[in-house]
Amino acid sequence: MAKRHDEEIRPIGIEKERTRYYRKNVEFFRLVEKIKLWPARSGVLHGIKSIQVNGDTAVITTHCGERFVVRNSKNSRAARWLRNKWCAKACHACRIPDWKLSKYTKTMMTQDWGSGL
Repeated sequence: MAKRHDEEIRPIGIEKERTRYYRKNVEFFRLVEKIKLWPARSGVLHGIKSIQVNGDTAVITTHCGERFVVRNSKNSRAARWLRNKWCAKACHACRIPDWKLSKYTKTMMTQDWGSGL
């Protein structure tokens, strides 16, 4: 089979990364459960090990053992940081894989269209 000039050759099982689109104003806890990343106030991005939702609050446990008690707010600092990708670096102790960070950076949050999760 002939290769087109715009195709690139990739090993079997490795797919080209695609841009994902999510709604900007989706429920915050659903977005956090989907992305599995949490921005701390220090600018460090943590990997989420578990999230327990209790009504309007949730307890987030990270892979490095930190616990955060958060409220469900679309306009919160953490929600804005996740949507706008304002985190400075990833946590060393959480050991977030490179594929997850690249997937997060390729994800777009739009107001008009995208997955409602």
